[in-house]
Amino acid sequence: MASRQDRTGLGIVIILGSVLTMAFADAVVKLVSANITVWQVFVARSLVAIPLLAALGVLGGTNFSLKAPKWALLRSALLLLTWLAFYASFPVLDLSVAAVAVYTNPIMIALLSALLIGEPVHGRQWGGVLLGFAGVLAILKPGTEAFSWFTLLPLMGAAFYALAMVLTRSKCQDEDPLGLALSLHGAFLVTGLIATAVLALIGFNAETKAAFPFLLGDWAPMGLREWGLMILIGALSAAYSIGVAKAYQIAPPPVIATFDYAYLVSAALWGFVFFAETPDLLTVAGMVLITAAGVLVAART
Repeated sequence: MASRQDRTGLGIVIILGSVLTMAFADAVVKLVSANITVWQVFVARSLVAIPLLAALGVLGGTNFSLKAPKWALLRSALLLLTWLAFYASFPVLDLSVAAVAVYTNPIMIALLSALLIGEPVHGRQWGGVLLGFAGVLAILKPGTEAFSWFTLLPLMGAAFYALAMVLTRSKCQDEDPLGLALSLHGAFLVTGLIATAVLALIGFNAETKAAFPFLLGDWAPMGLREWGLMILIGALSAAYSIGVAKAYQIAPPPVIATFDYAYLVSAALWGFVFFAETPDLLTVAGMVLITAAGVLVAART
C-alpha cells in the first residue's frame, strides 16, 4: 500500500508531460539509428543528461544519496533493459507499432501492482485495462501479415518497465526523483562504455556488423548535427526520467500507467512527421480504445 497520501491529479499531469516529451526524443533516436549504435546513443545522451541533472540538484539543494541504493540500482537496470529492447526494434518496426507493443505495460503494471504490493484495482479499472489491451491488439494485428516477430522486443521492454514502475512505487517512493534519474543515466553511461569495449574486443566481421548495425556496429563520427541531436535527446531524457519517477511515487501505478498511453498518440504523430508513417483505420480505432481505457482506469470507484 502507499505510505503517504496520493496526489493523483498532479501525477497524471506529470506523466502526460513526460511521455509526450519522451516520444519526441525516441523519434529522434529512431532517426539516427541508421548511423549511430545504441551504445553510442546511451553514452552521448548520458554525457548530456548527467551534468544537467547534477546542476539541477545543486541549484535545488538536492542530496543525491540514495536511501535504498540496491533497489534504486535494480530499478535502473530494469529501465536500461526496457530501453535496450525498445531501441533494438527501431531499425525494423515503425515507431507507432513499437510504441504500442511496449505500451502493453499498463496491463502488466496493474496485475503486478495487485499481486506484489496490494494496490487496489477496482472493477472499472480492470475494464479499462482490458479495453486498452483490445486497442493494443487492434494496432498490432497478431496473426496477420502486418505482425512482426520483432514486436517481441518491445513486449520484453514492457515487462521490464512494468517491474521497474512497481518497484518505484513499493521500494523507491521516498527517493528524490533527481537521484533516481541520475542513477538511471549513470547506468546508461556505464553500460554503453562496457558494451562498446566488449564489442571492440570481440571484433565482429563486417558482414555481422552490417546485419545488426544498431547493436553491433562501430561508433560513427559525430559532427555538430549529431552532437546537437544528442544534446536534445539528453535534455529531454533527463526531464522524462525525473517526471516518470515522480509520477509513480505520488500516485497509484495503475492510474499513472494508463495515462502513459498518451505516448502512443504522440509517437504516431512523430512517426508521421519524421518517417511518413500513416496509421490505418484499425490502428486509429485502437488508439481510440486506448484513450477510452484511460478514462475508465482513472476512475477510482
